[in-house]
Amino acid sequence: MEHKLVDHLFRHHSGKMVSVLTRIFGLQHLEIIEDAVQDTFIKASLYWRKQQPKHPEAWLTKAAKNRVLDIFRTLIAQKNNLPNITQGTDAIAINELFLDAEIEDAQLRMIFTACHPKLDPRDRISFALKTVSGFSIKEIASALLTKDETIKKRLMRARKAIQKSDIQFHIPQGKTLPERLESVMEVLYLIFNEGFHSNNKDQLIRADLCGEALRLCKLLLKHKQTRLPETYALCALMCFHSARLPAKTNVDNEVLDLKQQDRALWHFPLVQLGNTMMYKAVETEDFSCYHYEAAIAAEHLRAKTFEDTNWNKILQWYKALYNLQPMPSHLLTMAVICIQNKDYEQADMYFEQLQPEDLEQRAYLYYAAKADYYAETNNLKSALNQIELAIEHVTNTLEKDYLLKKKVGWLLK
Repeated sequence: MEHKLVDHLFRHHSGKMVSVLTRIFGLQHLEIIEDAVQDTFIKASLYWRKQQPKHPEAWLTKAAKNRVLDIFRTLIAQKNNLPNITQGTDAIAINELFLDAEIEDAQLRMIFTACHPKLDPRDRISFALKTVSGFSIKEIASALLTKDETIKKRLMRARKAIQKSDIQFHIPQGKTLPERLESVMEVLYLIFNEGFHSNNKDQLIRADLCGEALRLCKLLLKHKQTRLPETYALCALMCFHSARLPAKTNVDNEVLDLKQQDRALWHFPLVQLGNTMMYKAVETEDFSCYHYEAAIAAEHLRAKTFEDTNWNKILQWYKALYNLQPMPSHLLTMAVICIQNKDYEQADMYFEQLQPEDLEQRAYLYYAAKADYYAETNNLKSALNQIELAIEHVTNTLEKDYLLKKKVGWLLK
């Protein structure tokens, strides 16, 4: 039980501790700080086997403060440049940095550091999950479908880029803020997407990634400079999608598409929160891609049944999204919408603009959509051929089972 508690607290509080200590000692000492925080949690796991403290979070915060002095002594031995920490006013200032508002400020600084445009895009997600969210290297490797060593290299590359570019541990101001915020939101969006539709072989949903992306997005909304319409739109999108998570699989852990989902399982408090976010998001004339994606998600939630879905409205939003962000995945979705509308000629036009490889590791979605197209147009032979290709290319076990079940259903018709 103690191990589970320590793991839970590590995930939710190590990022806070790393951020505050980085604010005190600077990014140049980030590796020492991360090691120190990890040592604190190892100490906690050993100590709590004998006696669990009444207030675990307070215990960890106090341990982190004590770690400040430990790090200070370590750096003195290395003769590094240090802040002047004494028992007087500087010690009081350090205590104040552990107040809730200051912790949030430090975390926001760390988010902007982790998502800096000068870092390789592949490294930003790994670095954010490690420093801001407290994910272990093994957890990040699992989430991103790569090896532990690859993640270690990405983290090392990110730290070197921070040093080389002399990236500052602050929240950007003025004209630099929009570009930096765009990078931050892109990283949070990708983290959420990996949770909502995981590439992991045995897991379709990674609720921990969805929850972390939503938590960090809410953190952006707490700060005046980052509380912008597009941030509200991203938060709304995450709320709307998160509301549907309980219905994406059944009790047998089988994938359920929108038509099969029990809409009574959708979490409506999250829908309401999303609606609140959306009202604030539309207080602008310039809509971002997050505005359109949130509008699409809201339209699905608005339909009481699958048959009630307003596909024309959804197609309208997708066209606007595609104009802003011309991506192959949007074209494919527009083809799928046209199939739902029985507008097969238009669906075929969208398919003609696509190649399966355009979708990279999601190529199976192209084959699955084409299979539905052929099934709906009474070409069973071609439908079976395409669904075989989808089954061949899909990596997720749950999605493979879903496609196999669909294939059997067509064969039994």
